[in-house]
Amino acid sequence: MEFISTPEDDTCMARMKVDERNRQPFGFLSGGASLALAENVAGVASSALCPDAACVGIEVSGSHVRAVSEGDTVTAYARLQHSGRTLHVWQVDIKNSVGELISTVRVTNYVIRQSKV
Repeated sequence: MEFISTPEDDTCMARMKVDERNRQPFGFLSGGASLALAENVAGVASSALCPDAACVGIEVSGSHVRAVSEGDTVTAYARLQHSGRTLHVWQVDIKNSVGELISTVRVTNYVIRQSKV
């Protein structure tokens, strides 16, 4: 994964090449790899908003609407939907190299505030 800088604090982006590490035997991007990409992007985004906290995914739910073949690149774009004291909810859209929607994923992160000792 390659993270891409975004101008807004409530967004995060990353790119991932579809290759033998994340494809199905049929040569298409695995749905599990899409979900892992979305959870990673949302986790990094929550950590950027709360650098003194541990941010962990507690729910990931997605719909895959288009196949992506090996050799293509997908881009995940996360936008914050809710920012509470202990929960962040992110909407992550994953698109192929021509901008077509591949998957839409909702990620909920639990924000564990570290007590200062």
